[in-house]
Amino acid sequence: MAALEINKILNIVPNLIGIPYKNIWYSYDEEADVLYLNFKKPSHADDSEMTDDDVIIRYEKGEIIGITILNASKRGQRAA
Repeated sequence: MAALEINKILNIVPNLIGIPYKNIWYSYDEEADVLYLNFKKPSHADDSEMTDDDVIIRYEKGEIIGITILNASKRGQRAA
């Protein structure tokens, strides 16, 4: 079981390394199917925008500080 969990994490490493943020905090609300990614802690958004693909980009003083991904489980393939 532990090896399966580690493999899931290892599969996302190349994508994480390519993200231009040094720190990333995340949480997933399974009931709402929403994934929250934060690039700054604490973060206090003062603006946001919703993209055409149901992603909310959150800003603080013009800098992206996080994104909220709606319908997260329906994006891409889920690892088995």
